[in-house]
Amino acid sequence: MQLPGTAHPGHFGLAVREYSHSTAPNRRFPDLVTQRLLKAALAAKAVTYTPEELSALATHCTKQEDAARKVERQVRKSAASQFLSGRIGEVFDSIVTGASNKGTWVRVLNPPVEGRLTGSPTKVEVGDKVKVRLTRMDTVRGFIDFVRSDGSN
Repeated sequence: MQLPGTAHPGHFGLAVREYSHSTAPNRRFPDLVTQRLLKAALAAKAVTYTPEELSALATHCTKQEDAARKVERQVRKSAASQFLSGRIGEVFDSIVTGASNKGTWVRVLNPPVEGRLTGSPTKVEVGDKVKVRLTRMDTVRGFIDFVRSDGSN
């Protein structure tokens, strides 16, 4: 949040110092707040929010957006798991999309779903193409598990 009279670098990508971004003011509360601020500025009226209120609103809206994103991700994962129901044991072409201490993740090319590579796979790196076999899924939790099917387990 930038307050009037404070120094700020502007927006590097747009190469401008002053700007506002709005996407759907009729649907998103942050955009509604922005519109109210612009309306007050254009009418040369006092701003209806204090800096503390704006900070609290920004924090609240960010938390709500994060919560909505988490729900959307869970729904996508559960839908993907449901889509694969009845396909346990099938082999799919995939690409490794993530590898860390928490696990290795692959994205099946067709249908485009992501899951965890289980077992003790040989060393794979992000970008490697591997054949995987669907071994387990949990639709409620949105889990999809694969093992390598090319004899590399």
